[in-house]
Amino acid sequence: MTEKAAPAPLARTVLQQCLHARLQVAPPGPESEAEWVQIDRGMVVYVCFFKGATEDMLPKMVSALLNQRLCERASGGLASVLELRGSVLVVPQATLGGRAKGRAMQYHGNIGKEDGLRLYQRFVSLCQAQLQAAGGAEGAGAEGAGAEGAGAEVKHGTYGNRQVLKLDTNGPYTHLMEF
Repeated sequence: MTEKAAPAPLARTVLQQCLHARLQVAPPGPESEAEWVQIDRGMVVYVCFFKGATEDMLPKMVSALLNQRLCERASGGLASVLELRGSVLVVPQATLGGRAKGRAMQYHGNIGKEDGLRLYQRFVSLCQAQLQAAGGAEGAGAEGAGAEGAGAEVKHGTYGNRQVLKLDTNGPYTHLMEF
C-alpha cells in the first residue's frame, strides 16, 4: 500500500515571538530618513504565497496563525497572540519559497507579484480584523505599551521591497507552518 504524497503548500509562514520588533518599510532617500514600523511584545509573521494560493484560504490561515499558543505569558505558560493581546508584525518574505538548485536559489513556485500583493494586503487586513475582534487592536496609530494586553496592533512591511528587520526576542522560539 502506497502513501499519498502531501499536497504542495500554497503558503509558507514562519512565526517568531518577540519582545520588540522594528521593520524598515521605506529606505532613506537623499532628503528623507528611513521609515519604520514597530511593535512591542507579540509575534512576527513572515509570509510567502505560492502559485495556486487564493483568498479563500486566508481566513483559516489567519485564524490558525493568531491562535497558536507560542507566546510566553509574564506569569508563565504559553498563550496565543490573541490571548496575550500582543501585537503582530507581518513581513512579506518571498525567500521562504526558495528551492536550492545547485548553489543558487530559485523561486519558480512563488505566486506572481500582482496576485501576491493582493493576497498579502487581504492577509494583513484579516489579521487586523481578528486582533480587533479579540479586543486587542486600538487603531493603526497606537503605540504598544509593552505590557501584556496593552497597545495590541498589527503592523506590516511593504510587499515586494527588501526590508531591514531588528528583532529582540527572549529565545529563538521560531515555528514553520504551511497551508
